[in-house]
Amino acid sequence: MRGILTGVMIAYASCVQVGSASAHEAHSASGVTWKYDGFCCNGDNHTGDCQMIATKNVKIIDGGYEIILGPGDHRLITRPHDFKLPQSQARRSQDEEYHLCLYPTEDTLRCFYAPDMSY
Repeated sequence: MRGILTGVMIAYASCVQVGSASAHEAHSASGVTWKYDGFCCNGDNHTGDCQMIATKNVKIIDGGYEIILGPGDHRLITRPHDFKLPQSQARRSQDEEYHLCLYPTEDTLRCFYAPDMSY
């Protein structure tokens, strides 16, 4: 019985630790600050893989988004990229700006935050 209880406690502690992953803050030009989801974000405000991107880099296409990036558009981008993402996979931006998380490399779009679409 003691072994089972110990196993349950270890499993619980592991879940609590995983669930409390710290994500860095998102900052927007309007001064709004919020945190990226822990799943999306690795690092901090200077080395992290999440960052606000300019509206000019995002096109709304049928069923979702096209995100076109080049060097300088995101701190991890070193060459041109053209990502397409269904609207259902976009996360809601809390500051009405676009944000992009790339992980584990610049070739993998991990999370994309977009403002609500209005029709």
